[in-house]
This record gives sequence, C-alpha cells and structure tokens, in this order.
Amino acid sequence: MAYEFKLPDLGEGLTEGEIARWLVEEGQDIAEDEPLVEIATDKTTVEVPSPAGGTVSRILVAEGEVVPVGTVLVVIGGDRPGLLPVSDTETRTVETAPRAAEADGSKVRATPLIRKVAQELGVDLSTISGTGPQGRITEADVRAASSGQVRVSDTETGPEGTRVSLRGVRRQMFEHLTRAHREIPAVTWVEECDFTDVDLKRLVPLVLRAVAESLPEFPELNARVVDGELMLLDHYDIGVAIQTEQGLVVPVVHGCERLSLDEVDAEVKRLAEAAHAGTLKPEELRGGTFTVTSAGKAAGLFVTPLVNHPEVAILGVHRIDERPVVRDGEVVVRRMGNISVTFDHRVIDGKRAADFGLAVIGRLR
Repeated sequence: MAYEFKLPDLGEGLTEGEIARWLVEEGQDIAEDEPLVEIATDKTTVEVPSPAGGTVSRILVAEGEVVPVGTVLVVIGGDRPGLLPVSDTETRTVETAPRAAEADGSKVRATPLIRKVAQELGVDLSTISGTGPQGRITEADVRAASSGQVRVSDTETGPEGTRVSLRGVRRQMFEHLTRAHREIPAVTWVEECDFTDVDLKRLVPLVLRAVAESLPEFPELNARVVDGELMLLDHYDIGVAIQTEQGLVVPVVHGCERLSLDEVDAEVKRLAEAAHAGTLKPEELRGGTFTVTSAGKAAGLFVTPLVNHPEVAILGVHRIDERPVVRDGEVVVRRMGNISVTFDHRVIDGKRAADFGLAVIGRLR
C-alpha cells in the first residue's frame, strides 16, 4: 500500500502553503505519526506528521515552493524511490498540528531537526541550556541563541552584497501585506487617550475588552470582505498582533465578548508565549474578525497599522507617557497616549470609524 500525501486545508481563507522544510529524505523509512514536513502559511509554520508508515518514495515539491491546497507533496510506500506509479497509490489527507520536539539519547538533548536548525544558524548546541522537558533543547532555544541570525541556506553572496531569501513566515507576511496595501484604500483616524487611571500591566486585555464591548454598536467594523460583499459577523474573535523572531503573527482570542477580564488576560499571555515559542496551533490563528496591535516598549508616538485582510479595520495603541495637558483651565501632568483606527474606506466611512474609536477610548478611561 502506498499513500499520496496532499497539502491539507490549513484554515479559513488559506488556499496555499509554502514547503518550509522537509524533515525526511527520499528512501528514508518513516513511522506513522512521525514528523514529515514543515508547512508555512501567512499565519504560522506547522509541523505535519506522516499519515502512514513506510518508505518515502518520492518528494514532489521542493523546499521554498508555494503550492495550492490539494497538491500532492510526497508519496509514502513502494519498493524504492522514484518507481511508484501514482495510479497505484491511495490518497490520504491528515489534520495538521504543531509538534513538540523529542530528545534523543545523546549528551546534547536535541532531535536531528533541532541539530539541523542549529547547524544552519551557526549555533553550538553544547553551549545551550535546553528549556524543554528534562533539559531538551527546543527550536526556540536555538533561535534565541542565534540572536536573529539569517539562515545560511537562505543567503547568496554576490558582487554587491548578500541576497537573503524571504522564507516561511517572513515571506508570507511580505506577500500578505503587499496584497493588503495594494487592494485596500486605508484611512487612519487618531485621537489622544488619557491612560492615567488605566492599569498598564493589563493594557492589552483591557483594550481587547473595550473593543469587544464597542463592536456590537459598529457591526460594519466587525466584518470581512468576501467576493465583493461585506459580511457582518455575529461573533467577536479579536486578533492580537505579536512580533516574534520569525516575523509578525496574529493569534486570535476567540469569543472575546464572553470572557472575563482575567480570562482575556490569561489567554493573551498564553498566546504570546506560544507565539514566541513557535508552537501556535493553526486554529489559534484562524477566524479573526478584528485586530488590535500594540508595540509596547517599542511603540512610537504614532505608526500606521495595516488592515489585516480580509478584515476591514485594526485598532492601534501607541506610545504612552507623561505629558502636560490642560484640565479645568490648569496645566497638569497626565499619562497620555494615542489610539488609532485604520479602516477600509470602501466599506466604512470616517465618521463611523471615529465614533468607534471614541467608544473604545470612553471604555478605557
């Protein structure tokens, strides 16, 4: 028996994926459910397990190629590589999920995959203390030790300098944001907000709650553009933009309107930790209806957030610091910051976006 493994549907609105890295070679034996391939989308990179045990007969898509859902990626089974007729295979598609690394029995507790990552990044594994179970070295440990170095395999030196290929999350982010900038006539509204009485340690969950409570009054902002029409959504799944070493990801707090502030706080922290560790599940990146972005310590006085297509609006929280302001005819020092709403002007007018922004600010004071 042989199996054709097809690129599965990785989530809502995603029609293609990039082969980020093969974890096997042709001719290699693999057991069912062992790591097979890493697939990158515009949301994240996931490690996919093998649907069956056998010999890897043919790898049909090379690393770095972007292919649509349903494309046959690899054939498992057959006598030896390259000789298995496609007509004799059985097609099988599996669900994807990020997989945790398992340690081998050597002194340096790291899998062959982790060793390969370390080699590409020029990291000496013997110098790393693993943060995984029983001191195992994870990919996050290796990437942290590399201090953001570019993968050797993704570079090419020429007469004018070094060319770096955009791969994985960074490549998908490049293409996604290029499309959003080209297709969406975006406008940004900005207003000051007094954060003096706001607990900044819980700023993001407080903003998410204020957004979830305000959106029912402005349904056209909690929407998607689908086939030239505006789809108003009746659930409030708020994405949180998080910058990681691998690029920008937007995990989603699902059912935000149903959660208490403590629950939102806990979920944001959990998603942020998973984002930085590279262990976000596909379902944690799907289905966002609106996005909030806050750069924290790196926030400037003001930046222009880009709408997370196919959503129609995004709210930004910018630098917060003490400023002189006038209150009751007197100059006083207050903790002030800017709130912005960037919106798709094809479906939202400026007055509605401004009223929404003021509603959020009113719930934060």
